[in-house]
Amino acid sequence: MAVTLVNPTGLPEVPVYRQVSISTGPKLVFVAGQVAWDADGVTVGEGDLAAQVERCYLNIATALAGAGGSFADVAKLTVYVVDWTPDKMPLLLEGVARAAAKLGVTPVPPASLLGVAALDVPEHLVEIEATAVLD
Repeated sequence: MAVTLVNPTGLPEVPVYRQVSISTGPKLVFVAGQVAWDADGVTVGEGDLAAQVERCYLNIATALAGAGGSFADVAKLTVYVVDWTPDKMPLLLEGVARAAAKLGVTPVPPASLLGVAALDVPEHLVEIEATAVLD
């Protein structure tokens, strides 16, 4: 694998991601922000943050597979959530857990979570982009 995930001494351990990713591969893959669309462009889980997060992760996995990679190659995730408040964290984590179970992975690369006013269409509650490094 081209990406090693670590929690350096002196930084807090956060169970849902690692603080640092170290990449060694020659091929960078940038996955556009994924929203809760199915293959036909229909929004999945309208009004359901957990369902939309799950779908975003599944879409990222599909995009990575198209580039010859997987979640094991992800060096960084950026998550954008509409009208973010900390009380939404359990729903976000539920969506991640459901996707991880379906994909058989533990997606814990470094991540940034940003609250935003809106996304591309009103029914989208979350958008997630990924950067991966492949051997």
